[in-house]
Amino acid sequence: MRRRLLTSTFGVTLAAVLAFAAGVAIAVGSQPVRLSAVRFALLGLGALAIAAGLAFAQARRLARPVQDLAKAADRIGTGDARPVGRRYGIAELDRIAEGMDNAVQRVADFISAEQDFAVDASHQLRTPLTALSMRLEEMVSAADDPAIVREEGAAALAQTDRLAQVVGQLLGRARRSSSGAPALSCLNDIIAQQVTEWEPAFRNAGRKLEVLGDAGLRAYVSVGGVSQVVATLLDNALVHGGGTVSIRTSQTPRSVVIEVKDEGRGVPPDLVHRIFERSVSGAGGTGLGLALAKSIAASDGGQLVLVKPRPATFAVIFPQPAGERMDEPAVAGPA
Repeated sequence: MRRRLLTSTFGVTLAAVLAFAAGVAIAVGSQPVRLSAVRFALLGLGALAIAAGLAFAQARRLARPVQDLAKAADRIGTGDARPVGRRYGIAELDRIAEGMDNAVQRVADFISAEQDFAVDASHQLRTPLTALSMRLEEMVSAADDPAIVREEGAAALAQTDRLAQVVGQLLGRARRSSSGAPALSCLNDIIAQQVTEWEPAFRNAGRKLEVLGDAGLRAYVSVGGVSQVVATLLDNALVHGGGTVSIRTSQTPRSVVIEVKDEGRGVPPDLVHRIFERSVSGAGGTGLGLALAKSIAASDGGQLVLVKPRPATFAVIFPQPAGERMDEPAVAGPA
């Protein structure tokens, strides 16, 4: 930009000098009629006026982009995240505009990520809080039976521990670190804990919850993450499904699989290819549960897929530990 300003100034000065020289040539040239001193002065003033006009025009041309950038900076400072969106053909000013646009985009992405985190956090906390609330209701309704109160109290304490794990995971995510490092875990134990937590809700709804398939399946996962995924699938089946809900465990040569299936009407055809998108729900839900569960499964190196839309069958697939892989598949299932 400095080179451009110097070039423009040199051009304006040269124009003024040439205009003035032309006036002098006319004044002293060999013509029949000589210009008077007054005419010579007027000619000089005219040359200076032309030079001033050119300088003003050039300064205005250079000042307009600076003014635009200043207005854009003021607008961004008030929280308006619109980009500058203009380029001026001046390398230095274009770099400033590009930097401002990049900064605006980063701020917008940061705000969006913070909003998503708040929504995801509220959803992750809702599921264990709902289960804990059900346990407390069971304790109140069975206050005259000490055995049931003890059983429900123990389950409530376990649910409280899982709630603490969820909070720890959220704090780890907020700090951009992993609070639940994957470890070799028994998937059947995780499923058993979830059945214990969700069985009262299905019983109160007059529905059955059953576990089928292989035992002793293990994978490198975070217990809290898998618990959240299974809880989301059970909650989804309870709210949107019908009939008996089956949790089936199986394995392939390279994978361990958890399937959750109900006997309801299934996933509407228009949602089959969008079921894991955020804010997509078929029955007035938040549309966050499945999207968040898919993200949590992926963080453990797994996949959450829709195996069949009718009846709704979801599968969580994790890599089988290398030391426990089978030579031949034990059951047919998703790989």
